[in-house]
Amino acid sequence: MKKSKGLGDTIAKITEATGIKKVVKFIAGEDCGCDERQDLLNKLFPYGDNPECLTEVEYEYLTIYFSKYPDQTKGTRPANILKRLYEINNRVYRQNKKPSSCASCVRTVLQQLKTVYNAYEI
Repeated sequence: MKKSKGLGDTIAKITEATGIKKVVKFIAGEDCGCDERQDLLNKLFPYGDNPECLTEVEYEYLTIYFSKYPDQTKGTRPANILKRLYEINNRVYRQNKKPSSCASCVRTVLQQLKTVYNAYEI
């Protein structure tokens, strides 16, 4: 069974397992609006492990960043770079983290960004 991307997928699985989906389609017809509702609920209530795609600008920024700072565990980053990295991370992972000088916090953000960035490097 496919992993749920959000609340809409979970509700669809429940209604299918309980037989509710068949009843609704029987009464309302094949175009009952279930698929659109499922997509909307997935967008409104996504599950956290499904990051958004990088924009082209974000991807290019990260390409330059990771080439300039290949070792993510060493050195400090200028405040304007950290701010941009947090902005990208917050949008992609739907978070609201504030830029921090905490080394482990920055490392976590960088690891998350490297993970999503590497998905494009296949």
